[in-house]
Amino acid sequence: MEIIVVGRHTDVTDRFRQHVEDKLGKVTQFAPNARRVDVAVTHEKNPRLADQSERVELTVRAKGPVIRAEAAADDRFGALDLAMDKLNERLRRSRERSKEHRRRTPVTPAVDVRPYDEMLAAQPEPEPEPATLESPGDAVEHQLGDSPVVIRQKLHTGEPMAVDEAVERMELVGHDFFLFIDKESARPAAVYRRKGWTYGVIELDTTCSGVEPVSSLT
Repeated sequence: MEIIVVGRHTDVTDRFRQHVEDKLGKVTQFAPNARRVDVAVTHEKNPRLADQSERVELTVRAKGPVIRAEAAADDRFGALDLAMDKLNERLRRSRERSKEHRRRTPVTPAVDVRPYDEMLAAQPEPEPEPATLESPGDAVEHQLGDSPVVIRQKLHTGEPMAVDEAVERMELVGHDFFLFIDKESARPAAVYRRKGWTYGVIELDTTCSGVEPVSSLT
């Protein structure tokens, strides 16, 4: 499993990198198919946020959905511990759901009787590795006029899914909303967290005309 550690507006020491690797070595207990874990460390310079000046984001990339957790504390070691607790819980829940799904939908593998050469030629090309946090185009930041406000933009690939699956994906990444393509209506939609254990869904009417994109993240 590959571990990539990057610092956003801060340096990352070798001591912290080694600590991260020691901590993340336990990820495979809940996610044996994890291919890579992205670790982003951010330093907040605002003195009024000294108790949350260090933020650590963890993103596990495997064959299934992306699982993410983040936390902030007054030092990055403490933030890493808090983020790891959240990540382990989400990995555990994801693994339990996967086991439950396999129990409900048993699959009998089909026997391929084609000649070996034909089977080899029909194999799909290997999937490219997902871009790392350092990759250009993963996120674009720009300042809002002369103000100190910084807007961070990302471009994601929409995936058709049901609303209940979108809720599960949102819980796995620890966000308050999740963008997706509704499988039934084929419209862009967003599920979001409301009070308690209730959720809301917003769909976009894509029949608007005369609207041209101003710019592109690519």
